[in-house]
Amino acid sequence: MVQAYILIQTEVGKAHDVAVAIGKIPGVIRVDAVTGPYDVVVLAEAHTVDDLGGLIVSKVQNVLGIMRTLTCSVVNL
Repeated sequence: MVQAYILIQTEVGKAHDVAVAIGKIPGVIRVDAVTGPYDVVVLAEAHTVDDLGGLIVSKVQNVLGIMRTLTCSVVNL
């Protein structure tokens, strides 16, 4: 399994709605609303890097209210 953190900037006032919608997506492990330059942080998991990319591009980035995402792959050091 591969995992990634997805840092999300939302439209003003949309963090809660975005977090709720993303929490319903299969493969999403955890969703947190946060303070700072990003509004929502997501931990997602998939079987392969390609599956994870598909999850991010076709599911997460299509949620209404998202302005920008930054994906950080988890590495095992």
